[in-house]
Amino acid sequence: MDTAVERAIECIRERYGEPLTLTEIAESALLSRFYFTRLFKEETGLTPGRFLAAIRIHQAKRLIETTSMSITDISYAVGYNSLGSFTNSFTASVGVSPSRFRRLTRDGGDGLPGPEPTEWTGLGTIAGTISLPTGHGNARVFLGAFGTPVVQHPSVASGVIDVPSGRPSCYSLKNVPEGSWYLLAVAVADGLGPDPAGGRTPLVGDGPKSVTVTADTVTSAAVRLRPARPADPPVLLALPELEPPAVVVPHPGCASVNPPQENGGRRQAAGHLRVASVAPAPTAS
Repeated sequence: MDTAVERAIECIRERYGEPLTLTEIAESALLSRFYFTRLFKEETGLTPGRFLAAIRIHQAKRLIETTSMSITDISYAVGYNSLGSFTNSFTASVGVSPSRFRRLTRDGGDGLPGPEPTEWTGLGTIAGTISLPTGHGNARVFLGAFGTPVVQHPSVASGVIDVPSGRPSCYSLKNVPEGSWYLLAVAVADGLGPDPAGGRTPLVGDGPKSVTVTADTVTSAAVRLRPARPADPPVLLALPELEPPAVVVPHPGCASVNPPQENGGRRQAAGHLRVASVAPAPTAS
């Protein structure tokens, strides 16, 4: 990544709580505002302003999860000067309101947002393999198709897939609307050795991929996971707990993510995400 963009991202991550302007961010990169904006989007897929907004919502999620600060105080701490604007931005990006997100993090992640009910003229499938980087144990992967290169509400199709260490696994996202979508992945992988949970690593898909879906066809796309980097856009969507399974049994076929039920061509909003393992659970002998 260009060093000027790296300097700008460092500035954003350090000063997100301030009324930061595009001019100030460009100055941190030692570039003119117009050239910087074009370069930043080429490198990250986002404008500087959109990246800053994502960082603010991500930091708000962290504060809601880890502190007892009021929602009002959190909104000001992350750079908003209006509670209403913060609540609207948070809900649009995360899929739930700040107060509901706090309840979910305390009571468990059931009932997290799924695809919104929408009328579509055609539906297709995205399918392929998911592979882990070497040196990691089993992983639980959230995979979704999105309209932007940020994991944010809403996805148009999504699922959770268990992936074993050391080999690629198949996935299938069904009922994906026609059009071009970003195929984005977030995962948690166990480490190797006597204490797998002690070496857990967050992983992301290796760069946003725009995938074109056509009705009644299957679009092939491979997903390769890697450790997250500071320049990656943060994850905004409220996700289920990605707890890696202790055992994932290799399976000769591919298990599909169960699609939401259709009702006269209308996709139903999911109440929660299903876990679709690449293999059946081992049976007792």
